[in-house]
Parts: sequence; C-alpha cells; structure tokens
Amino acid sequence: MAADALSWKTVVTTNALARHLDDESLVVVDCRFELSEPAWGRREYLAGHIPGAVYAHLDGDLSGPIVERSGRHPLPEAEVLRERLASWGIGPGVQVVSYDQDAGLYASRLWWLLRAFGHEAVAVLDGGYAKWMREGRPARPGEEARWPADFAGRFNPDLFVGADEVARLAQSPDHLVIDVRAPERFRGEIEPIDPVAGRIPGAVNRFVRLDLTSDHVLRPVADLRADFTRLLGPVSPRDAVVYCGSGVFSCHTLLAMAHAGLDPGRLYAGSWSEWCRDPARPVARG
Repeated sequence: MAADALSWKTVVTTNALARHLDDESLVVVDCRFELSEPAWGRREYLAGHIPGAVYAHLDGDLSGPIVERSGRHPLPEAEVLRERLASWGIGPGVQVVSYDQDAGLYASRLWWLLRAFGHEAVAVLDGGYAKWMREGRPARPGEEARWPADFAGRFNPDLFVGADEVARLAQSPDHLVIDVRAPERFRGEIEPIDPVAGRIPGAVNRFVRLDLTSDHVLRPVADLRADFTRLLGPVSPRDAVVYCGSGVFSCHTLLAMAHAGLDPGRLYAGSWSEWCRDPARPVARG
C-alpha cells in the first residue's frame, strides 16, 4: 500500500507506520540520542532499529559546529544539511518519519529542520522506538543506506529568530517568548548543563513534557489546543517564540502546537546555551 502524499505532517502512530513500512516512498530516520552520552544513540541503532531506518546524529548531522558565541546545537549550514538529507533518500514526494527512544524530543529536531526547508511530509513516531518494541514489532541490527535523492528545499529564515530579536520580542505585548525547560531551570534554581542559571527576561515557562502522557505519546489534540490557547491569551500562535537549552527540545513544543491545529511559532535556535554565553545579556531568576 502506498503512503498518501503529504499525509503525515505532525505525528504518526506505530500502527500506521507498520502498515506502510515497505513503501518505497517512505524514509524512516532514527534520531535516538542522549545528551550525556552522545555515542549512545548510534550504538543503539546498530544493535537494533526499525527496518529500513537510517541514522541521524544530533551533533554530527542535525547541528552545525559550535563556535565561540553559539549555543550547544547551532543550526547546520543549509547546504551541508541539504546534502545529508539527500543522502538519506529524502526528496520530492517522500514521506519522512523520524523517531527516537520514546517521547520524540530529539526526533522533533529533524521534523522542524525539514519543515524549515519546505518539506512538509514529515512526522514524528508517537511513542518512539520504545512503543514500537513494546508492541512486538520488527527490528533489525546493522547499518542501512538509501539511494540518494535530489533534495532541493530552500531554508526559510523566517521560522527562527536570533538573540537580539528574541530580547526585543520578550518585551513586546504582541509576542510571547516561551521557555520550555523544566521549571527549576527556568527559575534559575539549578543549571545542570550550561554555565549560567536563569532565563531570558520576559519569558514565560511551559515545560515541554507537559505535552506528553506517561506513556511518552502526545496528549489529545483538544487538550493541547486548550493548553496553548490559555498560554497564548491574545497573542497569535505565529507570534510565539520558543526556546529551551540548545534549540532541540523546543522543536517538540512547535510540533505539539502544529498537532493541536495551531500555526507553530518561531524557534530561537541558539536558546539558553547561546544567550548565557554573552555576559552583556540580562538574566532573570526567581
């Protein structure tokens, strides 16, 4: 059975993916990763993955090199990423499904990058590899490759903001800057990764894991829509800016907004890890 063109744009269930797994127009990308152990994801992929999946490494494939004032996961150069996507077999008419270990917090980075390139036929596997395996679905070890495709997407810079713009928008009543880190990090009580604790002044907090059930799948659409509507108030969803520690998990919040039927806002890709590198930038706590 062929996958309908552009049919999956936010999340896809394990049942739906299993039905289409042999479709030649489908590319599955394993994005498993651990911040504390960057080699873990690829090791797990080689041990076993969804059949046909290629592997995308957060540091090496979905991020660019770290420079003096960048965050921990800067955006990759557009041409470099375009070549990588093409090498995975992603091109016009291809449906992409990304997955990670469970909640989609890493897989949503690829979802956002593809959307930023204008490729809307991309979805995150709801519940990830953990749910796939709990259901007794097939897996196989080793490295996989796809025939290269012609990926011709053009990156849309309007979907992200830089540090200077986010500083201005955080003080604007017509915009909302949303920090999706854990509440204790937002308040500056702890900072387990970056050198400075705190938040961008004017930002509000909505922990990214509030989008998920205890089984690491997205909450019902109606619940998500109600939550975001309350959070945004009079602000249009398009005028929201989302950030996290390094611009990865915040992509999941944009995914949840899109799944709830809202136009997702923009990404501050540098996020807190970029913001706090400049001592001239203000920091709020409490």
